[in-house]
Amino acid sequence: MSKQMTMGVLVGNRGFFPSHLATTGRLEIIAALEAAGIKPIVLTPEVTAHGAVETYEDAKKCAALFKSHAAAIDGLIITLPNFGEERGLADAIRLADLRVPVLIQATPDAPAKMSITHRRDSFCGKMSISNNLKQYGIPFSLTTLHTEAPDSAEFKADLAWFAAVCRVVRGLKNLRIGAIGARPTAFNTVRYSEKLLERSGITVETLDLSEVIGRIGHMKDNDDAAQAKLAAIKKYIPVGDTPELALLKMAKLGAVIDAWMKANALDISAVQCWTSIEEYLGIVPCTVMSMMSENLLASACEVDVLGTLSMHALALASETPSAILDWNNNYGTDPDKAVCFHCSNLPKHFFNKGVKMDYQLIIAGTVGKANTHGTLDGKVKAGPMSFARFSTDDFTGQIKGYVGQGAFTDDPLNTFGGAGVVQIPNMQELLRYICENGFEHHVAASFSTSAAAIHEAATKYLNWATHWHK
Repeated sequence: MSKQMTMGVLVGNRGFFPSHLATTGRLEIIAALEAAGIKPIVLTPEVTAHGAVETYEDAKKCAALFKSHAAAIDGLIITLPNFGEERGLADAIRLADLRVPVLIQATPDAPAKMSITHRRDSFCGKMSISNNLKQYGIPFSLTTLHTEAPDSAEFKADLAWFAAVCRVVRGLKNLRIGAIGARPTAFNTVRYSEKLLERSGITVETLDLSEVIGRIGHMKDNDDAAQAKLAAIKKYIPVGDTPELALLKMAKLGAVIDAWMKANALDISAVQCWTSIEEYLGIVPCTVMSMMSENLLASACEVDVLGTLSMHALALASETPSAILDWNNNYGTDPDKAVCFHCSNLPKHFFNKGVKMDYQLIIAGTVGKANTHGTLDGKVKAGPMSFARFSTDDFTGQIKGYVGQGAFTDDPLNTFGGAGVVQIPNMQELLRYICENGFEHHVAASFSTSAAAIHEAATKYLNWATHWHK
């Protein structure tokens, strides 16, 4: 179950506008948030007039309230039931210094209520607060329509989008990634800069693969953690004719990774696979990684640290499992279709019901079938698809990325591993962008429509140069 979102609310009011609108507007935004399952943190009428922020004194009181809930607040919402006092609102956000996303909502006027007693002018006030936030250097987000009533369908949708933005920003700040093993020699494409990640507050902890294999070697077959993981594997997916010894090795691998991640407070992982684990442990790590990703603990292979970060962004935005895939093949002559493939560690959420455990056909040709049990084999189901990829660019000293949306289709595909056909509008332009800007062949994907939220979070609040393929 996901954590309940908490939003700090700033109610705008300007004295020579009808103040009763601030009173009702405060109640309306609280009702809208609570209907969406979001906890509001907002001043009460006992603390400031109408529970609004108008003066500098009001701003100080609002900032103090927000600071006392700083650990819980995911984002801030400015609601303008009338024009609003832009200085007080901007001062409150500056004084609170929470550095979380900010959404501005303005309530529309009704043409039949434009007299002095009911005229809002929020339409105009929204421009003024936006101008002030720009002057203060405070980034902010806007609703789809310039004015939206708190109880409207449009604001409900925007609130869901903004909550996703907040989850991505909070989840990527102070992120801790576990890198298990060295980058495979043949995968220069997944090189990255730990220093650029650290500058964004993202830490990478490393674990040598020899330590993993050593800890597995010291673990008894009847170890409680190994036996619990073995039971979880058998419950997770049909194991077919996978040897019991291979299943036990997977269970021990999963138990070792779980313990290490817990001991080091790690959120997600990237694992060396090709082909050390197969040669020296005698399995592939796919099932163990799939189980982590299924539980929203993203895990990417080839020690693709930025790949698992991209997966995590999608999982945060959509609250559904994400996967790492290759942009792998053309699909016939359709320029807007391609085959996305991995061999595979996709979460079972991605598959039709026919998914099963199998051995890894590609690596088996090098290390033998007996050493490659543990992949997930099946056809990726049809549905909406969001994709994302972030990378560290050492030459410009920044994190960059791209996002977009398309769909997994029902098109037939006769292959192995985890594979699906994707359809993306103007895909040839996307592929050209990927190649010309030196992005990896790996891409993260989820069954969602999350591109807008990730783009907003990355560009506006994390300062990552992110292209949105529309």
